[in-house]
Amino acid sequence: MRKLFLLFSSALLAFSAASAQDHGLEQPYIPETDQAVLQKLDQWQDWKFGMLIHWGAYSQWGIVESWSICPEDEGWTQRQPYGIPYYDYVKKYEALSTTFNPTKFDPSKWAKAAKGAGMEYVVFTTKHHDGFCMWDTKQTDYGIAGSKSPFRNDPRKNVAKEVFTAFQKEGLHTGAYFSKPDWHSEYYWWPYFPPKDRHVNYDVTRYPDRWKNFKDYTYKQIEELMTTMGKIEILWLDGGWVRARKQGTKKENDITAAEIDTRPTKQNEDIDMAGITKMARSHQPGLIVVDRSVHGPFENYRTPEQQIPEKPLSYPWETCMTMANSWSYVPDDKYKPVNKIIHNLVDIVAKGGNYLLNVGPGPDGQLHDEAYTTMAAIGEWMKINGDAIYGTRSIAPYKDGKVCFTRKRNGNVYAIYLLDEGEKLPALVTFEGLKPAKGAKVTVLGAKEKISWKATATGTQITIPAAVQQKAWQHAVAIQLSAVAS
Repeated sequence: MRKLFLLFSSALLAFSAASAQDHGLEQPYIPETDQAVLQKLDQWQDWKFGMLIHWGAYSQWGIVESWSICPEDEGWTQRQPYGIPYYDYVKKYEALSTTFNPTKFDPSKWAKAAKGAGMEYVVFTTKHHDGFCMWDTKQTDYGIAGSKSPFRNDPRKNVAKEVFTAFQKEGLHTGAYFSKPDWHSEYYWWPYFPPKDRHVNYDVTRYPDRWKNFKDYTYKQIEELMTTMGKIEILWLDGGWVRARKQGTKKENDITAAEIDTRPTKQNEDIDMAGITKMARSHQPGLIVVDRSVHGPFENYRTPEQQIPEKPLSYPWETCMTMANSWSYVPDDKYKPVNKIIHNLVDIVAKGGNYLLNVGPGPDGQLHDEAYTTMAAIGEWMKINGDAIYGTRSIAPYKDGKVCFTRKRNGNVYAIYLLDEGEKLPALVTFEGLKPAKGAKVTVLGAKEKISWKATATGTQITIPAAVQQKAWQHAVAIQLSAVAS
């Protein structure tokens, strides 16, 4: 089989990191050594397509999650009404916890829609930076199950558990998003001092006991998630400015200037990732840990946000992107066309990545109708073309014009032709840089007709019969090139 595969391509595409201004894609990657984690990462790379869910008390206002209480980036997180004093606004924002009552919450509907779309895993926001907890935590009263929450007596109050159970029931893998910073915790934003930015607002070297309390709080919350939610396969940690730093130096694990923070007064916000990871994996063996944008041993894969790298990367990666425009619920949010989403998926998978597509439930617990129709349309395409997506890796050249390439471990290669809106599949599909083995069988997924092909001086020409052209193709068409045994 190895010889058959080599007939398709003399070598894999040379990996390079481009468009790496965010999340340090060009920074050195430190491979995992735990064999159970390496096995899980390999499985995760087969899943390809997942759902990210941002949901919290902020959804009642239809605003950006958490950031409006942070005293920076005022241009895009403007408080309403404009000019309201900061502490008055925070008081109103935190009071959202007393009115958040998602009575129409039905995670089974989300899970069925995700499965129908061909998604293989979910990452749910258990806690964003504002500190509002979406599970029945014992570490704070600030959450969906807290004593002031109108949802506290609902049998579904342990929301994260309900979500994970619903998705696990549908056969999807589950991951927990967790914010390392917590702007509600007195051990992170101590009320004695005003917050100045997204960082801890006191000197951790002067008040080490307070910082230790925050570390213990974080540890216990993550331990709750690892011990009460069933099987969790990904711990997706956000808030990369909370990290270990060597003061006065810029080391490899420090964030780059274009990422997250450019301020010169960074503190050593060390929460003991080694200890957290050891504990988490003792409860969830093989757990993938994603310490986002912190380039070190606990960043098992990287997460370019709202962007797709120009070329394949030399390590596991996942583009996280919104299905609409906003991460969190906005009443009249505009959704991306299905054609765009599928083209993104094909582009990402051809480059060896995964696609994590975000939805934002509303204050009542329901998704926009368009979220469901979008996922249903994606699912219709995946039913026909999923074999060209799942369990694949990149192959040189990953893209030539409107054709993207993926490969299976068995040597099969797929050439996926990207259709513009309203475009018909052309009579000839040609591409350079890849030639099937002599005697290879060529088929179009979703068609039974015989497909002929011939090698050209630099690549391949595939002839599409009129009967195949006339089919109601949408978004993209996958052409399988499978070698015959010698």
